[in-house]
Amino acid sequence: MNSDEKEDCECATPQAETSPTRGAARDQEEPDIENPEASRMKRAAAKHLIERYYHQLTEGCGNESCSNSWCASSVGFSRMDNNAAAVKALELYKVNAKLCDPHPSKKGTASTYLESSTHSNSACSNRKMNHKDVHAVRDNFKDINYLTEEKVYEILDICGEKEDYSPLIRVIGRVFSSAEGLVQSFRRSKPHTKEELKSLQGKDEDKDEDEKEAAACSATAMEEDSPTSSSSSRLGEGSSGENDVQKLAPDEVSVDIEAVRRVYERLLSNEKIEAAFLNALVYLSPNVECDLTYHNVYSRDPNYLNLFVIVMENNNLHSPEYLEIALPQFCKAMSKLPLAAQAKLTRLWSLYSAEQIRRMMETFQQLITFKVISNEFSSRNLVNDDDAVVAATKCLKIVYYANVLGGDLDTENNEDEDEEPIPESSELTLQELLGEERRNKKGPRVDPLETELGVRTNDCRRPLIPFEEFVNEPLNEVLEMDKDYTFFKVETENKFSFMTCPFVLNAVTKNLGLYYDNRIRMYSERRITVLYSLVQGQQLNPYLRLKVRRDHIIDDALVRLEMIAMENPADLKKQLYVEFEGEQGVDEGGVSKEFFQLVVEEIFNPDIGMFTYDEHTRLFWFNSSSFENEGQYTLIGIVLGLAIYNNCILDVHFPMVVYRKLMGKKGTFRDLADANPVLYQSLKELLEYEGNVEEDMMITFQISQTDPFGNRLMYDLRENGDRIPVTNDNRKEFVALYSEYMLNKSVEKQFKAFRRGFHMVTNESPLKYLFRPEEIELLICGSRNLDFQALEETTEYDGGYNKDSRIIKEFWETLHSFSEEQKRLFLQFTTGTDRAPVGGLGKLKMIIAKNGPDTDRLPTSHTCFNVLLLPEYSNKDKLRERLLKAITYAKGFGML
Repeated sequence: MNSDEKEDCECATPQAETSPTRGAARDQEEPDIENPEASRMKRAAAKHLIERYYHQLTEGCGNESCSNSWCASSVGFSRMDNNAAAVKALELYKVNAKLCDPHPSKKGTASTYLESSTHSNSACSNRKMNHKDVHAVRDNFKDINYLTEEKVYEILDICGEKEDYSPLIRVIGRVFSSAEGLVQSFRRSKPHTKEELKSLQGKDEDKDEDEKEAAACSATAMEEDSPTSSSSSRLGEGSSGENDVQKLAPDEVSVDIEAVRRVYERLLSNEKIEAAFLNALVYLSPNVECDLTYHNVYSRDPNYLNLFVIVMENNNLHSPEYLEIALPQFCKAMSKLPLAAQAKLTRLWSLYSAEQIRRMMETFQQLITFKVISNEFSSRNLVNDDDAVVAATKCLKIVYYANVLGGDLDTENNEDEDEEPIPESSELTLQELLGEERRNKKGPRVDPLETELGVRTNDCRRPLIPFEEFVNEPLNEVLEMDKDYTFFKVETENKFSFMTCPFVLNAVTKNLGLYYDNRIRMYSERRITVLYSLVQGQQLNPYLRLKVRRDHIIDDALVRLEMIAMENPADLKKQLYVEFEGEQGVDEGGVSKEFFQLVVEEIFNPDIGMFTYDEHTRLFWFNSSSFENEGQYTLIGIVLGLAIYNNCILDVHFPMVVYRKLMGKKGTFRDLADANPVLYQSLKELLEYEGNVEEDMMITFQISQTDPFGNRLMYDLRENGDRIPVTNDNRKEFVALYSEYMLNKSVEKQFKAFRRGFHMVTNESPLKYLFRPEEIELLICGSRNLDFQALEETTEYDGGYNKDSRIIKEFWETLHSFSEEQKRLFLQFTTGTDRAPVGGLGKLKMIIAKNGPDTDRLPTSHTCFNVLLLPEYSNKDKLRERLLKAITYAKGFGML
């Protein structure tokens, strides 16, 4: 970058040259054109002043009554580490800050920076060296603007012989603080092959703290060499011959990653040199951010990505010294990478080992955690407004997709889309009534990086490291989900939503986001109904009302839902309101829970024949021979969708493959492990058999099944399958076709109808965007782990009870003594379901309220609000007897 460009670019770090406008504290004004000797003396004087500022910040002037706020000897001075002091020394020099004269008591210790400017370069050395020798060493490397592995080792050997590492520190400061220098460094003669990248292994080593002298020297090295190392210099203009831009394939980089790792391993073991990397990164990052934000540098030179590859190979990035300044600034720069660069970086990192992926993941996670813990975030001080946390999360997304891409992928076995589109509402929407387009008409969003890579999270059967490791619990605790959801829906550039990076959120937080989305959609449908009734004068019907008879619940509910699905599917997205005929219960959530529970019990009754039950796995599967029509399965899908939409937990028992299929993935051989473990084991033994399959097993590509009536049905996996023997060569094909038939083809009609009904309710929901299949199961079925100790800790009391009341202590003693089945009955009685919500029973807000003095009346409950009304029984035995009777014979609703 020339001088004019430097003035135009506000992001470029100011250079440390002395200017005539610096004031009286600088040297006298000099002519515009200086000779080389004058320029050298000028830089030496600047370096001398910076060193004095550094020692003033770290050691002070020695005067206990010093009033200089930037002196360590002053009373109110806040101590800072060596790295921060080095950066601050640069800032103080640039603003011509006050510089203390050393107090007489400090003369001895201050002698290192009171030497004349002609000898100040020797301050970086731990021993006295001849001034000319020091400059002789440094002059040998002053023209090095990029590094190779050989150059680094050469300089390191020379510095080791003289026991003075300041020349190497200066070179690192110059190259690693310059984007142009770093991009040109550690080039390969030819790009990496995939095999070479897969063989790369990284090593983490513990490092000692930085020394003061190394920090000071690296800071002054960057300042002194700034005229030749500006990181805002445009790349590709005047590059040296051997480092001209190489012709790269779309997913290749020109940096020698193995060489970079060897250099880091060698240099980071030297504590004097380590500080140079830290300070260089502080100096580099703002200019890189400027390059990417304003100069579109990556599109002109894809090799610019080398910079991020090299920096991320530093195994010390997660250390505390980097977390305050260096790493946040670097993350901000990295988050500015264009989408194509992010995708290329993702593909490169996907070839790394699991250990390398984990190291980079932990680097960004530690920054997020550090910032969350060190700040007090609230509804007025949102974590969404913290630039460091947001930037680190965006960088973590690149690592996350590298983890997905590098895992065990299945991108081929995708479910076919519904042939018929889900019918739109026959009524006008609120936006259409107001002359506006409906938002999200084509369904939920898709992550741009996911689209660029051509891979989805659900395509990954087994990532390099578990998905759970990407969840940041401290972030989840401070996230204001109502505000975050608003930013997610508005999609403004000024506000970041963590819902766009769902991998960092736990299931409880994502469920809360889904709850807000569902409720807002319900309120929107309600407003549309009111507005529509005013425009056309029709009867107001703001809820999805279902009036059912308890003894005919399937007939009443499914017939009503079928009519709604045909006439106006948008009504399914209204808030559900259930009324049992002949009962007085008002549905505030509890009646709906009971409704879903009864419907599920009836639907999955084996006598109906819609699903088959496996006694071994205790799981249900679609009955391929069912006499029920497709419409019945569609209605069951609607019921499941309504349960999620209305935040109700169902007692359904499907294998995981059902939830994978709902998310768009077909079942494969490995899905048989939980869907049909007996068949899975048989097919696995077939694949592993070492003998002659054709002669020993005598099986063909024709399989048999038994329908519910005991009839034997034959099916050819291939045309004329009964004539094609299974051999050692074609057994993999046989297993794949067998699995395809059992999990997909045999139940294709039933499942498509079921999925269609499910999507009628959830098609515009961010469900698929936020949740993985195992989380969908948790969302529908709740947690199977019942921790009543956690429930006791979170329960609240009302009406005169508290946790120390006699009756309350006896109640919990009684409840903990119940069997597992009795505990489930208690949950069913109190909350309307025998499952724990997402996050466990600790997330269930139960209230125990006093319901009068000792009496023979049974306990009662408000399942809508999880309230238990408990009389103050006279003794523990009576409490147990009354409570057991209440939970055992509870059915129906009434008004108290």
